[in-house]
Amino acid sequence: MTALPCFLEADLRGKMVLVRMDHNVVKNGKIKDTMRIDATIPTLLHIYKKGGMPILMTHIGRPYDKKTGTINISEGESVAPVVKYLEEKLQLKGIIPECIASGPEGITDLSPILPAVQKLRAGEVDFVYLPNTRWFKGEEAKDESADILAQSWASFADLYINDAFGSWQAHASTYNITKFLPSYAGLLMIKEVQNLEKVFNPQRPLLSVVAGAKFDTKMGPLSALLKLSDKLVLGGVLYNGYLAAKYRVNIKGLSPEDLQLAEQFLQEAEKFPDKIVEMPFIIECDSMEDVSNGRIRKVTDLQAGMDLNYILDIAPESFSDPSIQEVFSSAATIFVNAVMGYTVLFKEGTKALYSLIHSCSQAQKLFGGGDTIQEFGDLLPGIFAQAKNDPHYYFFTGGGAVLDAIAQGSPYGMKPVQALLQKIEK
Repeated sequence: MTALPCFLEADLRGKMVLVRMDHNVVKNGKIKDTMRIDATIPTLLHIYKKGGMPILMTHIGRPYDKKTGTINISEGESVAPVVKYLEEKLQLKGIIPECIASGPEGITDLSPILPAVQKLRAGEVDFVYLPNTRWFKGEEAKDESADILAQSWASFADLYINDAFGSWQAHASTYNITKFLPSYAGLLMIKEVQNLEKVFNPQRPLLSVVAGAKFDTKMGPLSALLKLSDKLVLGGVLYNGYLAAKYRVNIKGLSPEDLQLAEQFLQEAEKFPDKIVEMPFIIECDSMEDVSNGRIRKVTDLQAGMDLNYILDIAPESFSDPSIQEVFSSAATIFVNAVMGYTVLFKEGTKALYSLIHSCSQAQKLFGGGDTIQEFGDLLPGIFAQAKNDPHYYFFTGGGAVLDAIAQGSPYGMKPVQALLQKIEK
């Protein structure tokens, strides 16, 4: 197992420690779920224990408008609710530097950070929390402005810790910053990568369950999971596309792009006969909004040329089928990145899926993705509460990060993780 450089090995006494967290949990000014924040608290507490002074940062939302090239700054995507939560939970005092954008390019003047850092050094506050990283010019840039921003942030600190597993993209705050400071992994980052090893080197059989609203974002991970898994279950548009391609049926709502990618995936899947586990019952609806008109369709009844309306869920009856239950009960490892219902009105398939997975008491269950975990907690709160304390479960804080690592073929494949490993090599 490759070892990431851990900040516990570094001398933090009296040092300013720049820490990238994944606290992207704010929507419209309110925290949706504190799970991602809570997961990073051990790293924060150990920084204090080792005598470090933390300067925290995270991205929130998507303030960059790709069409106009402008950064839209709004209170709804501020880090203020995160700061308030940390202050109340840990009885600490934080400060947010008053950085103001000078124009549509976002924040370019970082000078307000210095007085905040000086207050931290003087003991007037317990931590500094920088404004939303995506409000700064250069955070998501592909040119030299990313290095300029990273170097400016680095000037306020002595070392850098990446504890943002869910922030897997190579941005200034996750990747470029490592060029300018001694860089280490946080405790959550190390824990997440270690649990990713269980996907790549699983106890077998490995059953993977993946769903999604578009084929293009899942094509790479799907191809990798097809090779890696012993069995693969699909949901959402992924399953619709697969059914359309395999059975030559027309399913309303599938885009030409999804159908084209589904054809490519089917060609790959045919090289691994019997790996795809077909859910035998699906829910067909005339409308995407009316849950009352749903009816069960049997996959075995599909015939070439048949026209189907919207397929919006896997019918719960699929998970009561003896052949499906046998696949799940025989799995030693179950990887899940899936909400089976296509809209929020269709929850029964997901609920039945998670209930069946929970019944596989001895299997290692690895859940990835904010939507996946959110649905688990909403639909089965009692079981979810048990699962959070069950060593047979692990909940990743970033579904996109997990899928990117799978597509890269290694738990160390994500670019921010690669940047930390390169610091060791140098």
